[in-house]
Amino acid sequence: HNSNIKVNVCSCIMCSHRLLSELPLLVNPWDIVLCSSGTLIACENALVVLVIWQNPALRAPMFLLIGSLALADLLAGLGLVLHFTCAYLLRSDSAQLLTVGLVVASFSASVFSLLAITIDRYLSLYYALTYNSERTAAFTYTMLVLLWGLSLCLGLLPVTGVNCLAEEATCSVVRPLTKNNIAVLSVSFLLLFGLMLQLYVQICKIVMRHAHQIALQHHFLAATPHYVTTRKGVSTLAIILGTFAACWMPFTVYSLIADYTYPPLYTYATLVPATYNSVINPVIYAFRNQEIQKALWLVCCGCVPASVAQRARTPSDV
Repeated sequence: HNSNIKVNVCSCIMCSHRLLSELPLLVNPWDIVLCSSGTLIACENALVVLVIWQNPALRAPMFLLIGSLALADLLAGLGLVLHFTCAYLLRSDSAQLLTVGLVVASFSASVFSLLAITIDRYLSLYYALTYNSERTAAFTYTMLVLLWGLSLCLGLLPVTGVNCLAEEATCSVVRPLTKNNIAVLSVSFLLLFGLMLQLYVQICKIVMRHAHQIALQHHFLAATPHYVTTRKGVSTLAIILGTFAACWMPFTVYSLIADYTYPPLYTYATLVPATYNSVINPVIYAFRNQEIQKALWLVCCGCVPASVAQRARTPSDV
């Protein structure tokens, strides 16, 4: 009799273990990673937006574009957090469409803002004498209106019916975006990346040409500090473009060749690095800027260290 009880107990334990192993995870660890990334992105970029908003001196076209980038990344971070909340608390298709639309619009605005910053940097070098004119400001505002308008249109597509909720066979690797929708986004990214690459090549040529002219005027040698800082500037441009490509290219290529039948693991593994670009953007475009550094010091401690106040701008700051 005791042996029968032991057998029954063992059978119940084995059955319970089998049931637990078959139950889906209550929270996907990858979703936790995305939510954590979103929180970090939102906090980091909120600081940049606050500093630019509160400092009247930061109203030049360059700072408006950096502020646009920070605002886009801030909304993207909030979108990731809201998507996590809605996925596990509300479990509503409408909420999912809204949060996915917010994420699409925000990341699109982030990429478009990066392109706008690249265009602004090119124009500031190519038209150095007339850059600080009213025409430049008007062109900057036009770029901002266009990039946010286009991003809003892309974000509204899933909400207005361009989704795969009614027909799962049309789903992409990111539900509820359709395969055609994600293909348009991916091809657009590749085109934007190609344009940014071309602009940065032109920027490098201009920087090197200016450095050569200065060297001829002052009889500098190749080993002088000016050439060193110029090479640093070119290296900085390579790091900026390389970081952008490393973050976004895996997800872009994967979303073009894959569909909803592929394991979700591959989608998460390529999407998470893409979100890291919004973590890196403030470091590259905002925190390295001398004027923003001064404003940050004033906000944080009410003073500006002498090392920051007296640092001269070099080609490595391009």
